[in-house]
Amino acid sequence: MHNTPPFVPHPPEGYSPPDALVDGTGWVGIMSQWVAWKVLHLPQFLGPEGPPFWLWRRGRKAPKGLKAIAGIGYKQSSAHARVLCQRWGLPYIALEDGFLRSSSLGIEGDTPMSMVVDPVGIHYLADRPSLLENILQQPEALSAYELNCARELIALMRSSGIGKYNNAQDLPDDDPLGRERPLVLVVDQTAGDYSIPGGGLCEADYVRMLDEALAENPDADVRVRIHPDCLGGQKPSCLLDAARARGVTLEARPVAWASLARRARQVYVGTSQAGLEALIQGVPVTCFGLPFYAGWGLTDDRMAIARRQARPDLVQLVAAAYVRYCRYVDPLSGQLTDALTVARQLASKKARDAAFAGPTTVLGVKRHKQHNIRRFFASRWGQLRFSVDSPQLISQVAAEQGRLLVWAAREPAGLAERARQAGVPLWRVEDGFLRSTGLGATNSPALSLVLDRGGIHYDAQSASDLEQLLQHGEFDASCLAEAARLRAQIVASGTSKFNLRSNVRPALLGQPGQLRVLVVGQVEDDASALCSGGGAGCNLRLLQQVRARLPDAWILYKPHPDVEAGKRRGHIAPAQLVGLADQVLAGVDIASLYGQVDALHTLSSTAGFEALLRGLPVVTYGTPFYAGWGLTEDHQPLPRRTRRLTLDQLVAGALLRYARYADVQQDLPCDAWHALACLSAPHPAPVAYRRVAPLLNYTRTMLGCGRPLAPSKD
Repeated sequence: MHNTPPFVPHPPEGYSPPDALVDGTGWVGIMSQWVAWKVLHLPQFLGPEGPPFWLWRRGRKAPKGLKAIAGIGYKQSSAHARVLCQRWGLPYIALEDGFLRSSSLGIEGDTPMSMVVDPVGIHYLADRPSLLENILQQPEALSAYELNCARELIALMRSSGIGKYNNAQDLPDDDPLGRERPLVLVVDQTAGDYSIPGGGLCEADYVRMLDEALAENPDADVRVRIHPDCLGGQKPSCLLDAARARGVTLEARPVAWASLARRARQVYVGTSQAGLEALIQGVPVTCFGLPFYAGWGLTDDRMAIARRQARPDLVQLVAAAYVRYCRYVDPLSGQLTDALTVARQLASKKARDAAFAGPTTVLGVKRHKQHNIRRFFASRWGQLRFSVDSPQLISQVAAEQGRLLVWAAREPAGLAERARQAGVPLWRVEDGFLRSTGLGATNSPALSLVLDRGGIHYDAQSASDLEQLLQHGEFDASCLAEAARLRAQIVASGTSKFNLRSNVRPALLGQPGQLRVLVVGQVEDDASALCSGGGAGCNLRLLQQVRARLPDAWILYKPHPDVEAGKRRGHIAPAQLVGLADQVLAGVDIASLYGQVDALHTLSSTAGFEALLRGLPVVTYGTPFYAGWGLTEDHQPLPRRTRRLTLDQLVAGALLRYARYADVQQDLPCDAWHALACLSAPHPAPVAYRRVAPLLNYTRTMLGCGRPLAPSKD
């Protein structure tokens, strides 16, 4: 459940935004209302060239400040834009979906995360050069960063199976396709696809391609990969009738193309991008037309193109096409980013959806917190429902081959054993360590949760997934370097679990040179405290233990924020604090205290973990997840934990691999870096604003609001 792609800081090291492809200053005209409405991040994609605005004056003279006109490729819909460019002597910029477009299809309303911006031509027209072709003609000019990014991207695309669209599940591992006979796939295209004539073909050439594939592979299981819409008659097909007439099997299952291509011995394409994605998966490809990736020596080409003389390797092809040619916008930040950031986002969402495909039943979550659970565990390929425990629950989940999630602190007695006997997978859910800007008791949505099959991190009675990861997991140099950077950023930003920003900065008293010890209180009936021997009076007993050990120290007591707010148990009467706590710190952001004390003592609070990040000595009296690894002074034995960890190994395990993150604005999975940025932001954009952002962007583009150079009145 933790095999998610590794994450990197944003923006990635070595990344720089793309340079402007059109010289001069000014604005870019948009003539298509469809583009202005559908492409949410159009201002970011065209940002280097200039702000895009609706071109509403189309007379004899170009409006003042207009430097270029952008349209969709070289299709008929952009013909008038190209006519105006010729009339006014302006560059035309062709826009198209990028090669890692989105999680779902465009017709499903998913806005592109990647776009092509090409002032030279367009990649699917082989009768003229394009910006991509010009890049590929000089593969030696690609930078080391671009090549390294391409290598990582190839590895990620192979391991995750992502591609241009990512709306389908992978072919199941136990599917026999390609196991008994060699598989050859012939890729159909929709009749009327503009890339077919653009690549030098007609629809009859596809029938010839099928016949040659059959003739060249008499021993193979030759299948036509056809779009489901073509099979149902919604769209015309180039190969449907020919395949049926020849008795060729149609492969129309809604499964991810990469998982099919990996099973094939050979893939035949006309001009489809499926050929490029098959190449990336390491499969030989035969091209009957001239897609942009043909003619460079990487494919078996049945049509020559003398213009393409260079011989880039696969890494250079991917670097040119995916890294340099396409532009990307991070859907979480709304800013330009690199190919790997978008690829990781697509892979992360696909992995989450695959992990929770099928029925998932959730127990122990209150109604007002259910939407937040959906952010983390809802799947396009699954059904998430909330329920309460009942005698029939386990048998119902078992009958539908589902899984159970339960909020760890509200797990019904005996649930785990009942689930085990019925063969029902059971995971426990709990708040993560970088949770929110506010308390859970005040319904602040969590940016981070943990999911645990073995137990739960705060209960040392059984080995949780986190404990197993810390005891046996491997952390390579890059992972530890990332953990060190993340730890430094957490400290620099003053981030904590709840981030209760406060302007209160109390003066910490005591004599010069006197040891200052921070004692952190907890909610006494909270599960993490109970599992560490807490319960009624545990905060008072903790203070008594610390005072007995350190009679001369200046002891500062910090109550739990939920207890301070009167929402949970754990209050200590002022009379009981006399002689135990020298100073009580109420209404204070705990992150502001770490740099002012000499040590922190706690039962099992996450504050101990936060103090470790800041280099503070930590003494534990319970069994928190960070105890027992040689980083803390512990008063409870933890014999299972025999490994001696470094601080960065602990951070990597807890924050990078164990915890899960989701953006509360976008309802998308994110990484620890994005969660940290959200928690550090002083004024995050309201959810309501983000919901209407497409409408506001469309209105701004169409009306030219804020245009720096207004059209003239000519």
